Amino acid sequence: MSRTAQPGIFAQGTRSHHYLELTVRPDVEVTALRQALRRLREPGVTAGGLNLVVAFGPSLYRRLHPEDVPAALRDFEAISVAGGTRGVPSVQRDLWLWLHGTGADVVLDGARLAAAALAPVAEVALEQPAHVYRDGRDMTGFIDGTENPPVEEAPEVAVVPHGPGAGGSHMVVIRWVHDLAAFDALSLDEQQQVIGRTKLASEELEDKAPTAHIARVVIEEDGEELEIYRRSTPFGTVGEQGLYFVAFSADPSRFTKMLHRMYGVGDQVFDRLTDFSRPTTGGHYFAPSLQALAHALAG
Repeated sequence: MSRTAQPGIFAQGTRSHHYLELTVRPDVEVTALRQALRRLREPGVTAGGLNLVVAFGPSLYRRLHPEDVPAALRDFEAISVAGGTRGVPSVQRDLWLWLHGTGADVVLDGARLAAAALAPVAEVALEQPAHVYRDGRDMTGFIDGTENPPVEEAPEVAVVPHGPGAGGSHMVVIRWVHDLAAFDALSLDEQQQVIGRTKLASEELEDKAPTAHIARVVIEEDGEELEIYRRSTPFGTVGEQGLYFVAFSADPSRFTKMLHRMYGVGDQVFDRLTDFSRPTTGGHYFAPSLQALAHALAG
């Protein structure tokens, strides 16, 4: 039987986003959990103009649908280097929701309804409103996701093709907080060397430094680039700005390889961008196909 990926993973053109990371309450019965999750299908949570993507932490997905769990699915492992002064923490939660749509009001209403539906069984551990910034740029001013595959090719990169988990996607989720005061103090040329691209047009620099961001995260194996499908969104207030990094892949080892390269695991060459952006969370999730999601909720 063919499996269909959750369409919200690939839906384009939405500028307002809302992310919820939840922890399941201790001793919650699977029956009650499924009942609460089924309420996410009720009118309002999935209103017109609103996309909803549901993903599970490894342990929770094993409880809900053990026969569909890919062998490679596991909790996020923290990265700690340079005597613990650099790295990515593991903040693995049970349930992850991404709502995105036509406006902040619609998305907020959907997020409130989703949280209320799940309140009997889960607590919101992290809530992150986010938005498209200018013409698809990160808060640093650089275009985000230049290396992404075209949307029509994205399922080949993001979706498990066969076996357990077919039609679903592995995910990595990291909340990065930027030090924009330090980054903005750099000259334009220095900023471009941090990223490895021009700021205006996002053209790759021919003379980029080995510590440039794209020099570290663009990886080739056997002549083929290891691709992931990024759906990150900036967030910001006057006091704090950053990027809620979300990426999908058919193979979660790609996430690990890229993060290890950023933090110099093996060669001690650090991605210069980590001098200006600090991760506060790190989690692995699995977004099952529509068919597997229906099965998991039905029991």
